[in-house]
Amino acid sequence: MKPSIPKGTRDFGPVEMAKRNYILNTIKEVYELYGFQQIETPAQETLQTLMGKYGEEGDKLLFKILNSGDFMQKTTDEELLDRNALHLASKICEKGLRYDLTVPFARYVVMHREELQLPFKRYQVQPVWRADRPQKGRYREFYQFDGDVVGSDSLINEVELMQILDTVFSRLGVRVQIKINNRKILSGIAEVIGAADKIVDITVAIDKLDKIGIDNVNEELRNDGLTEEQISKLQPIIKLDGTNEEKLNTISDVLKDSATGLKGVEELRFILAALSSVSCGIATTNNGTALHNEIQLDLTLARGLNYYTGAIFEVKALDTPMGSISGGGRYDNLTGIFGMPGLSGVGISFGVDRIYDVLEALNLYPQDSLQTSRVLFINFGQNETAFCMPVVARVRQAGIRAELYPDAAKMKKQMSYANAKQIPFVAMAGESEMAQGKLTLKNMTTGEQALLTPDELIEAIR
Repeated sequence: MKPSIPKGTRDFGPVEMAKRNYILNTIKEVYELYGFQQIETPAQETLQTLMGKYGEEGDKLLFKILNSGDFMQKTTDEELLDRNALHLASKICEKGLRYDLTVPFARYVVMHREELQLPFKRYQVQPVWRADRPQKGRYREFYQFDGDVVGSDSLINEVELMQILDTVFSRLGVRVQIKINNRKILSGIAEVIGAADKIVDITVAIDKLDKIGIDNVNEELRNDGLTEEQISKLQPIIKLDGTNEEKLNTISDVLKDSATGLKGVEELRFILAALSSVSCGIATTNNGTALHNEIQLDLTLARGLNYYTGAIFEVKALDTPMGSISGGGRYDNLTGIFGMPGLSGVGISFGVDRIYDVLEALNLYPQDSLQTSRVLFINFGQNETAFCMPVVARVRQAGIRAELYPDAAKMKKQMSYANAKQIPFVAMAGESEMAQGKLTLKNMTTGEQALLTPDELIEAIR
């Protein structure tokens, strides 16, 4: 039987891992610049922790783990014949694979509350599992990369998370649009027009303005059950344009009778003013060029309406079509699901798989992030290997990735190995080189060769 892997999972080879690590290491470095610390939680959590946190649909998508030993011990014949999968799972499974990083993080905060220094700034990058139907871009096992600040209501946290988004994508060389909105503004709009249950329909319709035009948007709102008076009150919001400041002035006027809505406007004014003061949106890439990201107030942004309570963010790449590659927002009750109410937080999540695809599409991986070894030492036999081994050790001590071919194979085979792995230099020591205490270094790109001492060889490779 040919070996295979489960549907919805993937192998990552050396080149893919080099690219993924380039993304992960870039994000980690930026988080740590802002004082975030890394945590990890177990791949498996108790079903008590996981069940009921993602809604009925989420419960169905949890991968459950059979109890070890005689897992049928607690079941009756009637229960088996009844074939009720969820009820049966409660008897034969006590653990499941984590569905996301947020619920395990909430559990972690509650369990370790006494040890944590608040505000607690954490980042976490680990795989999660969902028993979803596999399709293009959707997997049953995939990575999430989250960063959260809990235990602080300050809007400075929102400002710094947006700076982190801006810095990460600038370092990766990706031009992005960072969209921002506020849940309180959406609540205020619904309050002012008297249609609290229609806010999702309203944002979906407004989002189609560019594609279908204002008359069709208004028609869609009618079909959603809004009255002519409500649609009339929405017109300034639907036609909203101009700078972020001009948009806020218009929204402020529409929401003048909503204390909640005006609070949302005030929060966004603070965040946008603070971002402007630190030149967020105009960053420098790793190669020193200036990169301009857009920061745009977008009222159609309505992610996680049941979860987020304040500012909400979403990031899209500007130069290649792709869905959201990052997002997040402010939430008020992360730990309430575990009986510890009142802990506010704000967080973001990077879509590692989508960012990988964006960098691939735009050819933005630096060459040195993909290389394995910088130099291969050719193996001519026992004496030559004995001469080369101390040199290889010195090269590695100098921080240069190096390999000594393990077998005295034909020269052609060893050179093919170097080419296949895209190793830029090959070092050779035969009888004449050994007599002089030197090695021949060949540049595999230009074909140039030079006879060098070990110290000169190290400098040449550098």
